[in-house]
Amino acid sequence: MVLVRRRKRRKEIAELLEALLEKHPDETIYVTWDNANTHQDDEVEAVVRGAAGRLILLYLPTYSPWLNPIEMLWRYFRREVTHCELFENIKALIAASYDFFEQCNHQPEKVLSAIGALPS
Repeated sequence: MVLVRRRKRRKEIAELLEALLEKHPDETIYVTWDNANTHQDDEVEAVVRGAAGRLILLYLPTYSPWLNPIEMLWRYFRREVTHCELFENIKALIAASYDFFEQCNHQPEKVLSAIGALPS
């Protein structure tokens, strides 16, 4: 799931969690959670409590980006989408980003390999 927002504040983080819950209404969702200050808020906590156990936050140790699979996904994203690339405008960048994540949705084995979850 990809949500593009102008900012990444507590409100947008809570919105992302709510969107995940809506997209997977009958499943338990596990989210790798770092210690960013945008993740620590009453609004975010209310979404987690409201999920009644369906949303499990897996906290990473402080200052450990190498343990967070999303960092490897961002590295893959930068290599495939933005490395040595100039976009005409922000809309073109967003379109390229959506295309990348759409491909990820259709080829999950590539994403799993990129984050180190599958042998390459």
